[in-house]
Amino acid sequence: MRTIAVAMAKGGVGKTTTAVSLADGLAARGRRVLLVDCDTQDQVAKFLGVNPPYGLAEFVTERTHDGCPVTRNSAVFRARENLWVLSGGIRLAELKTWLGEQPREVRESILRHKLVPREGSIDYLIFDCAPGWDVLSVNILMAATEVLCPVALQGPALEGLKTFFRYLQSAQKLNPELRLKYILPTLFDRRTRHGQQMLEQLGRYFSRQLCAPVHQTVRLCEAPAFGRTIFEHDPGCVAARDYETLVRRVETDEQAARETA
Repeated sequence: MRTIAVAMAKGGVGKTTTAVSLADGLAARGRRVLLVDCDTQDQVAKFLGVNPPYGLAEFVTERTHDGCPVTRNSAVFRARENLWVLSGGIRLAELKTWLGEQPREVRESILRHKLVPREGSIDYLIFDCAPGWDVLSVNILMAATEVLCPVALQGPALEGLKTFFRYLQSAQKLNPELRLKYILPTLFDRRTRHGQQMLEQLGRYFSRQLCAPVHQTVRLCEAPAFGRTIFEHDPGCVAARDYETLVRRVETDEQAARETA
């Protein structure tokens, strides 16, 4: 099982769009995917047009808001064929408090120990991370082994990347297996010189991690309003093709890893 955290210190860079698109694209290719929403805004469920009764908070604590028991299986919601979701939402604020109350020696690794699927039941575990740094963020980066970092090619995007690197370095002290695997340029507009220059700059610093960019398009904004992924909303648009390229790269890396193992 591969565990990928879609993470960036800055908001508005396309983290949820990327996490949902990657998860749905892999699921459509027959891969079994669990997508975990780690944000209080609960965007993953909205993007997929579903309304799970429980989510990540109930999965971890095995309790509802009023203390009723919840089995972990009942908290995992089937959103599409081969795609399951642990939703986020405001209860994650309570989960962060709960995590902070746990013994210091275990509080940062609880999620890693909880999210252990049956052997062979899941191929990909993908985290849609919230911006910022707190006890839940640490838990996610302790549970993941790969990081996919979306970088918007607009404004001071590299400043957010520098901040995230500080988070990543702190997490790697606790989880040496964690690696920055992918840098995904988003909101790319080839008509602007600024976007092209930023893309070239990323290529100089991250030639191995850099993915093909995702173009800015209104279709990516429309899809969540209908509860559809970009592949469902407009599979022929440029952004769908861009995310299909990302999905193929992730799968190709998996195949290459198997061949060298």
